[in-house]
Amino acid sequence: MIHENRETRWYVVHTYSGYENKVKTNLEKIIENRGISDMIMDVKIPTETVVETTATGETKTREHKLFPAYVFVKMIMTDETWHVVRNITGATGFVGPGSRPVPLTDEEVEALGVETVRPKELSFKIGDNVKITSGPMAGFSGVVQQISEDSKKVTVNASVFGRSTPVELDASNIEPEI
Repeated sequence: MIHENRETRWYVVHTYSGYENKVKTNLEKIIENRGISDMIMDVKIPTETVVETTATGETKTREHKLFPAYVFVKMIMTDETWHVVRNITGATGFVGPGSRPVPLTDEEVEALGVETVRPKELSFKIGDNVKITSGPMAGFSGVVQQISEDSKKVTVNASVFGRSTPVELDASNIEPEI
């Protein structure tokens, strides 16, 4: 029994060598036939384009798999979706200890180039008063001074013992002060 999680996450499926495209194609057909695109949203084989020069001097462009024998699947993990993916011809199972699939973290998804994670819309802007919700500065208040381009880091001038102290924090560690 797979612990059901209604959250959409990326999982890695191990395949027999050379079966990546077959697994992807068959999985996409099953998703369409069963109408479960709301449960299994995307199937990817990360590739890069490589330009090679042959012995005769010709240049050839070809797709090169970044992770041979692996397919990435964006899905909501349930017993049904686990069985669908697990029973695709050429798939040997999910990556994870035993038969327990482990989803990729957002950082891994971004680092592996599977999907670019768009920054969340922040509920505050520069100049807003905010409260620090976690970490060693939890409970302190301050004013947003700077927000990184990717909206992940925020510099807050926090009032610590009556002094204004600049502190760099994860955007997830602060919330607007009401």
